[in-house]
Amino acid sequence: MLYRKLGKTGQIVSILGFGCMRLPISDGNPEKIDEPLATKMLHHALEEGVNYVDTAYPYHGSTATTGGKSELLVGEVLSDGYRDQVYLSTKLPCWLVQEKEDLDHYLDQQLERLRTDRIDFYLLHGLNQKTWENLSNLDVLEFLDRTLEDGRVGYAGFSFHDELDVFKPIVDSYSWSFVQIQYNYMDQDFQAGRAGLEYIKARYMGSVIMEPLRGGCLTKNVPAVIQDIWDRAPVKRTLAEWGLRFLWDQEEMDLVLSGMSTMEQVEENIRIASEGCSSSLSSLEKELIQEVREAYQSRMHVGCTGCGYCMPCPAGVDIPLNLNLLNDVYIYQNMEKPSGNYSFLKAKGMSASYCTDCGECEEKCTQQIPIREYLKETAKTFE
Repeated sequence: MLYRKLGKTGQIVSILGFGCMRLPISDGNPEKIDEPLATKMLHHALEEGVNYVDTAYPYHGSTATTGGKSELLVGEVLSDGYRDQVYLSTKLPCWLVQEKEDLDHYLDQQLERLRTDRIDFYLLHGLNQKTWENLSNLDVLEFLDRTLEDGRVGYAGFSFHDELDVFKPIVDSYSWSFVQIQYNYMDQDFQAGRAGLEYIKARYMGSVIMEPLRGGCLTKNVPAVIQDIWDRAPVKRTLAEWGLRFLWDQEEMDLVLSGMSTMEQVEENIRIASEGCSSSLSSLEKELIQEVREAYQSRMHVGCTGCGYCMPCPAGVDIPLNLNLLNDVYIYQNMEKPSGNYSFLKAKGMSASYCTDCGECEEKCTQQIPIREYLKETAKTFE
């Protein structure tokens, strides 16, 4: 296993982190974690040098509004002599916080579920403009100061799902230790993106990368035209290896999370991580990755650039993200990942189905996209 320093925290973390959002399940029920297999997978990863475990309040729950089973499972697994060997990370369910008392309520509940008295890396989960405004009004920064002082939290950070112009003010609002963003070879200009990564690194903040394979979109149902490009590579790699090595090739990437569902995935990712040195890909390999990216982009259904001029929506719909999820279906021929994200949006009242057909977005759209029709298609596709 290779290790890197997580920004200004100074902590040395494995370049591969175990994400506990996609643990193995039984009967297709996300709440029925296959506990023996999940325990075996986690123990194997830790014994092979993985020292960062990431979970969250809703993971492996039926909805985004109820506590899932992931934290409970992680707490049980780590209680068997492993807790002191790992950095434990979980996240505050920001969308459920309605009053100041909720901040301590959820953290204390998570500490109990995880069978610990300290969260090493605690994040505000999935910040966007709406949740950030609400939390700011509830003095969330004062709450974080208290948790750091009383020892319930080791380092404070946030995960992010919005546009770059929302990201930068949040970064500048507090002395965050680290930030978790979505990044992969397709999402270099999506949400915080490459520009956001450079912004936090200039401030010596740790970078935690989520969705390195876009929830499996870059490894499943790969179109023949894409596979033909990979097949031209002089060094043959698996699709997962291309995605992970793209990230680890960049020294700005401190830690990459992978949500693993099988022991085979654990073993493969550990193997890939053993070779994940920065600047280790050849110029030809980087050119192939760019060619794959362009081939995927040519399959785009909606010509949305994500500029955000259509926002804010009076009904609360996250228009760019909804259109992005619809594009995912066409680009990657994959419903699993975007469907999960759409369900999360719906739980927060931000999905396409909340569109009131007012037309305000189309008046502001610089690309003259028939947004309302695409939102209807999005709702029909996912609901």
